[in-house]
Amino acid sequence: MNSRVNTTALISGGDLMVEYLVREKVPYLFGVCGHGNIGFLDSALKAHDRIKTVMTHHEQTAGFMAEAFYKVSHQLVATYTSCGPGSCNLPVALASAMMDSAAYLAITGNVPTGQFNRNAFQESGKYFQADFPAVIRPYVKRSFQPTRVEMLPIALKQAFGLMRNGRPGPVNIDVPLNLFVEQGAVEVPEPDARISQRSPGDTAALRRAFEMLVSAERPVIVAGQGALLSEAADELLRFAEMTGIPVATSPNGKGAIDEIHDLALGPIGRNGSYAANGASSGADVILALGFSFDDRATSAWLPGYTFSIPPSRLIQVDVDPAEIGRNYPAELGIIADIKAFLAGLIEQAKVASPKRPSETWLGMLRERRKIWDDYHRPLAASSAMPIRPERLVHALGNVLPPDAIVAADVGSHHNWLVELWPVRRPRHFLQSWGFGSMGFATSGILGAKLAAPHQPCVAVVGDGSFLMTPHAVATAVEYRIPVVWVVWNNFGFTSIRDLQLGAFQRELDSSFRRADTGELYSPDFASLARAFGADGVRVDQPGDLEDALGSAIRAERPYLVEVAIDREIRPVSTGGWELPPLPPAQPNFEKLALGK
Repeated sequence: MNSRVNTTALISGGDLMVEYLVREKVPYLFGVCGHGNIGFLDSALKAHDRIKTVMTHHEQTAGFMAEAFYKVSHQLVATYTSCGPGSCNLPVALASAMMDSAAYLAITGNVPTGQFNRNAFQESGKYFQADFPAVIRPYVKRSFQPTRVEMLPIALKQAFGLMRNGRPGPVNIDVPLNLFVEQGAVEVPEPDARISQRSPGDTAALRRAFEMLVSAERPVIVAGQGALLSEAADELLRFAEMTGIPVATSPNGKGAIDEIHDLALGPIGRNGSYAANGASSGADVILALGFSFDDRATSAWLPGYTFSIPPSRLIQVDVDPAEIGRNYPAELGIIADIKAFLAGLIEQAKVASPKRPSETWLGMLRERRKIWDDYHRPLAASSAMPIRPERLVHALGNVLPPDAIVAADVGSHHNWLVELWPVRRPRHFLQSWGFGSMGFATSGILGAKLAAPHQPCVAVVGDGSFLMTPHAVATAVEYRIPVVWVVWNNFGFTSIRDLQLGAFQRELDSSFRRADTGELYSPDFASLARAFGADGVRVDQPGDLEDALGSAIRAERPYLVEVAIDREIRPVSTGGWELPPLPPAQPNFEKLALGK
């Protein structure tokens, strides 16, 4: 007979979860209340001096805030949503985080266990009881659905391990609402020790990679988002300076190197710079660091546009084995942490005194940078009306300090920022790259500001993307989060309009127009911001840009600057993109700049 007596004090599931989050040093909970999470919110209220809550007006905003918070700080936060439509509003944000390797804990409420399989209010139960985890399966690293309070400790500990280890990503704990208030004789677990993940990869492979790079005539490093996730910017810069090897980035890797540095070439791909695409397509050896070679970053894998692999020899380094050789054959594939791998290359360079790349190669890239800059310089100073996109990007550069965080929403303005915005520091340019979730920056900028309260945080958003989640302004006002939205107003989803015109020479439903007259339509965004309780101004004159943007930054309160942008000006292209079976878009920069 077992005579042991359990003397552990009773604790509710909600109290256990909140206490564990506090022990994991989670600073914020972002979310929307509902009948499925009131028990959890009561537990959060009891711990309000140790963990803060921010109530949003749509679950998508909570998810975008959590994603941006992680991208800036690499610190985990949690979201809370309720049953049915509450949690079903979250998948667009979860997918954005999953595809961009951003981690947060999504706590979703569900129907009580005693009502499983009874078609209870908001139960997703047609094929399996309380089946919300099936809704988000492709968009999280894992879902847990504990059905007893005693199951919560292991779910929480495993969830935090999954979020942090390997390739980061969101994890879901789906909690039947009765667990938040039911009690169990369970101890709140202590967080696990962090796993050491700084492996430099195989020693012989690292040595071979170094030898391939320093023996090359035309080497280039392409830094992807993995370099940002690994916090490898210092090592990347040091190795590049030791060897003289130029550095391009993927669009999602912008900021891995200061883009005004002499060795920085800018981003590659569809909206890449002339120097970067020239380097990646003409290199004899390419070192790819945490880069997945996706379609927009490679000009849709069209040979010669951004890459020519082979004959270029590829060294691909990634923490995720699935990425090695996925889209291009890697002559040398290495599973490694980017920061540790670069540290190993630096040690090799200290001993070897490496040969510098060919001066012919470096001179060609310097000339391409000059041609690119010379072409854009007069456009950036344009006094034309409506305002040219280049002029607005230039004005932002004149006003914002190097430590400002800029978030780009999805649309044509994003293409312009990828192409022209000079990112000076790692994790200071935020975007929804892999999933392209509109509304990301409009909402996410609030999370960025909470992660970096002493730095200016500006969201550059299209009129279309802002209209997806304008309620973020209300949240900013309620919680006094001093962010700036710059609304790039060009009367529509013009990036899609341009695809329609390019493919079919006509458009439908991609411009904002009054149905009865065909007249272009736009809300008064500045007045809308003021109606929410923020400040708002509209800029029509190029000469007013710097004053308006500077006032918004200095205001230290939620502020919207609406800018009338010329909708007929498209970004120049040194790369391409393809949507089969439609023919690929052709680069036009050399024709415009050089008459070729």
